[in-house]
Amino acid sequence: MTRDEILTTVTEVLEEALGVDEEDVTPEATLIGDLEAESIDFLDIVFRIEKAFDVKIEQGELFPDNVAQNPEFVQDGKVTQKGITALKERLPHVDFTEFEQDPDVTKVGDIFTVDTIVRFVERKLAA
Repeated sequence: MTRDEILTTVTEVLEEALGVDEEDVTPEATLIGDLEAESIDFLDIVFRIEKAFDVKIEQGELFPDNVAQNPEFVQDGKVTQKGITALKERLPHVDFTEFEQDPDVTKVGDIFTVDTIVRFVERKLAA
């Protein structure tokens, strides 16, 4: 599949899972901030991505799990360097450049954009 085909399918998945309009699903749109996804929506998104692309997604592979609960990863409301390193290892499809400038734990959700999902699917299909 081409990147454009993947983006089209991801857009359709997000429209269905989140009830958003196609024009709102841009590559730079954040899932939580712009598309108003909630934690339960992430499970639905994973399920729909698996079905749409015929791939298996392990728990924590597309979106992190339990980062905020690990005291080695979060201190004083900030994700520590150890936490960022762990996230980068677990989530190679995510661009952490902006987040590293201000690693506030409340901003972890902002790293998940439509393009993040497209990159994930590209990597998954190439594997």
